Amino acid sequence: MASLAFSASKSYSFLTKIRIGDGSYDCSKDEKSIFEKIKYSTRNKNKNLGLTIMTVATRPQPTVVSPSPEKFVGNDSKLAAWSSVRQERWQGELSVQGEIPLWLNGTYLRNGPGLWHIGDYGFRHLFDGYATLVRLHFENGRVMMGHRQIESEAYKAAKKNKKICYREFSEVPKPDNFLSYIGDLANLFSGASLTDNANTGVVKLADGRVVCLTETIKGSIVIDPNTLDTIGKFEYSDSLGGLIHSAHPIVTDTEFLTLLPDLIYPGYLVVRMEPGTNERKIIGRVGCRGGPSPGWVHSFPVTEHYVVVPEMPLRYCAQNLLKAEPTPLYKFEWHPESKGFVHVMCKASGKIVASVEVPLFVTFHFINAYEEKDEDGRVTAIIADCCEHNADTTILEKLRLRNLRSFSGEDVLPNARVGRFRIPMDGSPYGKLEAALEPDEHGRGMDMCSINPAYLGKKYRYAYACGAQRPCNFPNTLTKVDLFEKKAKNWYDEGSVPSEPFFVSRPGATEEDDGVVISMVSDKNGEGYALLLDGSTFEEIARAKFPYGLPYGLHGCWVPKA
Repeated sequence: MASLAFSASKSYSFLTKIRIGDGSYDCSKDEKSIFEKIKYSTRNKNKNLGLTIMTVATRPQPTVVSPSPEKFVGNDSKLAAWSSVRQERWQGELSVQGEIPLWLNGTYLRNGPGLWHIGDYGFRHLFDGYATLVRLHFENGRVMMGHRQIESEAYKAAKKNKKICYREFSEVPKPDNFLSYIGDLANLFSGASLTDNANTGVVKLADGRVVCLTETIKGSIVIDPNTLDTIGKFEYSDSLGGLIHSAHPIVTDTEFLTLLPDLIYPGYLVVRMEPGTNERKIIGRVGCRGGPSPGWVHSFPVTEHYVVVPEMPLRYCAQNLLKAEPTPLYKFEWHPESKGFVHVMCKASGKIVASVEVPLFVTFHFINAYEEKDEDGRVTAIIADCCEHNADTTILEKLRLRNLRSFSGEDVLPNARVGRFRIPMDGSPYGKLEAALEPDEHGRGMDMCSINPAYLGKKYRYAYACGAQRPCNFPNTLTKVDLFEKKAKNWYDEGSVPSEPFFVSRPGATEEDDGVVISMVSDKNGEGYALLLDGSTFEEIARAKFPYGLPYGLHGCWVPKA
């Protein structure tokens, strides 16, 4: 229940204090105290926090300023990548040019934000859209395709009410009145108003369940990989609570590892979930060494024996979470003075075995990590590679939909590289961050990466990612990186936007790059197709045309034929 106390002044005053239960907190100063209540609420499942606004922005008749919408771009746009999906679902067989290898039997699933408008209201950011799951099923040289909206509570509520009803990446629901705005703040503290729009990734668990994910813990949704039906929420059975986690857990046939940022006492819980269970168990905790809050951990890498925990100076910001209008960095703040760090935790003991300061960095996606050993087999360093944006936070703003839709031929994509961390294991206080190869090899663009999964946590040679053919405003090539030769091969179709290249190894393969690379491409004519490249030569071997162009997607997984 929320109670209000309005100022009698005719001029604006500002929301400065919130009463939660028996405590009063200054919004500009008491982030830690406010989020103590969040933590308490989530752990104790207390939805009624007794929230009271003590000083509020008001006029004689209080009004709430709604977000200014982006101009909605319909599906008649030439490039379908940045348009909403045409319909909720479709399925059918695709015609194939070239030859699909007969050994390729299974299903590639790709998740991503595919619906960027509700009615006449257009969303602002690439990460806001409601999740569209796409399925490519390969069997006997044929390919069946289907797509369907993931039926999250956020999507169903928006569809029913014809408006945004949950807090997305940059979108906040437009309240009907000031009282509903205050109620939304209370729901934010409990997590009830956070989206469950699972639009980021999709993983196959060791027990066969397929789960779509985003950064909110409630946004974990089980789907049927054959029909794309939404089965229901993936409910964690433990008492760890929390509101957010890494969007990219490490998933293998033996374990599920993820990070839970702690917004109250800045740090990260490293947790493991055993196959066939829904219970997360704590391996250990990493305390932040800098900054007012944890750094964003969209992804993280592991080696055979260690979990690598990045502490990026792009940090979560409680004040920004409370705002109705997005800031340039959305729910984050850049704190270069807090420095950057990388921590290494032993999987078996949970002990921190290395914690080093590194140059400032910005990354969404880690590629892989491995242990560097001496002649006696002792681990001397951890090598961790990522798609690193040269510590430039403007990449977030460049992903606004209006920027993606308005390419004028000017080269505006911020530079990126394969950033290689070297973390010494001898107690040294500093680590290194350097380019693993000359960035011009891949057009100084680098994101959306995959590797041969057999090399996860091990020394590896090849990575597949999206690079750049300049000028551009978004990564527009598929790139195979050779980290031994420090060279790259690039596939490019002028005017097209390819999504994440996903590597599938040939059964029985002995070479790391023996397999195929799958990507979904939006072409300059408004159409689209599934593309298969030879993992070794990086030459096109087949493409299958879609019935219409699909929106840009994010991440995928492979489900082998049973």
